[in-house]
Amino acid sequence: MVGLVGGAARAWRLSDEAAGAGGAASAATEAEHMRRLHGHAPAENQCTSALVKHIKAPVHLVWSLVRSFDQPQRYKPFVSRCVLRGGDLEIGSVREVNVKTGLPATTSTERLEQLDDDEHILSVKFVGGDHRLRNYSSIITVHPESIDGRPGTLVIESFVVDVPDGNTKDETCYFVEAVIKCNLTSLAEVSERLAVQSPTSPLEQ
Repeated sequence: MVGLVGGAARAWRLSDEAAGAGGAASAATEAEHMRRLHGHAPAENQCTSALVKHIKAPVHLVWSLVRSFDQPQRYKPFVSRCVLRGGDLEIGSVREVNVKTGLPATTSTERLEQLDDDEHILSVKFVGGDHRLRNYSSIITVHPESIDGRPGTLVIESFVVDVPDGNTKDETCYFVEAVIKCNLTSLAEVSERLAVQSPTSPLEQ
């Protein structure tokens, strides 16, 4: 388990990764990225959390999937269809997402808040749809790292969301974290498959 600086949110390492596998230096790096790039300010009726995933694929491959705001189904298993409103992909673009059965939602309307190809930052806010995640906002960042001497990627995803009436903060966080865990696990699988199909790339790419 890794805590955010100042206790602003919880950050849980995914269960398929050994706790502390990267050592104290890795934990410190994760905490610094979260402090610098994942600064949510939750209100009293909101909950917030962050999760990390280490992927055995170079950062440019992982980022190519994460930045696809218009095609989240490239790695998100619960998305069945996505339509981008308007033309070009830019800050403020809105997408209409159809959700597969199995989740307590059918549609989601989402706005692109930040897309930084230099820092590798994507931020999205839910602005409508048939679901209970009101005022949901997420930030996902990707960072190059070395895994077993080969190019790898550290992915951090954080969120803040209203706690629905009738639910606790823990219940709300648990549900959102479960969805993000599935997304990050799928992201790792797709990225690592692409990495096997592609030539080895420099760590700094």
